[in-house]
Amino acid sequence: MDIGIPCEIKKDEHRIAITPAGVHELVMAGHRVRIEAGAGVGSSISDDDFIAAGADMIKDVDDLWASSEMILKVKEPIAEEYPRLGARRGQVLFTYLHLAASLPCTDALIASGNTAIAYETVRLANNTLPLLTPMSEVAGRMAPLMGSHHLMRPGGGRGTLISGVPGVIGARVVVIGAGVAGMAAATLAVGLQADVTIMDNNLERLRDVDHHFQGRVQTLASSTLAIAEAVRDADIVIGAVLVVGAKAPKLVSDAMVAAMKPGSVLVDISVDQGGCFESTKATTHSEPVFPVVNSLFYCVANMPGAVPNTSTFALANATLPYALRIANKGWKKAVSDDGALAEGVNIAQGALTYAPVAAAHGYEYHALAEIIG
Repeated sequence: MDIGIPCEIKKDEHRIAITPAGVHELVMAGHRVRIEAGAGVGSSISDDDFIAAGADMIKDVDDLWASSEMILKVKEPIAEEYPRLGARRGQVLFTYLHLAASLPCTDALIASGNTAIAYETVRLANNTLPLLTPMSEVAGRMAPLMGSHHLMRPGGGRGTLISGVPGVIGARVVVIGAGVAGMAAATLAVGLQADVTIMDNNLERLRDVDHHFQGRVQTLASSTLAIAEAVRDADIVIGAVLVVGAKAPKLVSDAMVAAMKPGSVLVDISVDQGGCFESTKATTHSEPVFPVVNSLFYCVANMPGAVPNTSTFALANATLPYALRIANKGWKKAVSDDGALAEGVNIAQGALTYAPVAAAHGYEYHALAEIIG
């Protein structure tokens, strides 16, 4: 199979979808890997590193898209890339998509007539998300760091040190959602000696959290009232809510934010799925925050892009086995043999095959089995 890896052109995105080790594995399996020149530089991977592993470097990105049977990316296509989506009939796009939060991208992918497989909806039988987990871990660990930076006065916040000092209490951190990202956020916040509360609507999950942290965090059952009360007293709120493949619910209203301390900070890890705060809007690493009432919102839509060397290797380690299956078998056989990968198929040959995305946009849903026979 001819596999193409273009540069990521979303603002402040420096990751790449493959490492030299991944190139080597694909080439050894008999596939051709073509990478846009310079695509790995932001992740501290040189063109020479990829060439040594067996890749061909391509300068013309339009040729790369048009000649590749499968495109590997990190982030969803943006408007500049939409004309390239239909350049080759039957092409497979394997990347993060987050289509429930983007009608234009959904429409562009449907119009291409090709197949789009989303990292974030590949789901194992135990309900874990193997291709979302590594980036959730990165974003979760980053969230308290970003929150603590912007809580300081130079970052625009109220001037509170997250850890406190002897005689002065540390920041109160509220984490909404006890999934992978929420647990990663809570772990780092505890390590920074903050006063941490983690909320979830699953009591069994909260029991697991309590056992894991051995009493070092407070657990709280999530409800509208409980969120309002917890947020009111918080210095940092971290939204880590996930409904797989669907838009995130809006759990923190502007009225709740208005009751918070001036200079408090809210970090929305769920922004890729539309965000769980009422006024969430996607920001970039260049301009990461904006004011809401008297608080700051940090809503960077590609948080792991700030640490691309770490993120690229973590992501590629997870995605490579699936990319190999698609390349070795073709996408139809690969998803027929692997139920987890089948869950990742959001669009198949131009038909919308992921129910939560269809529901988000009011579009017709097509069962994947109808497409692949």
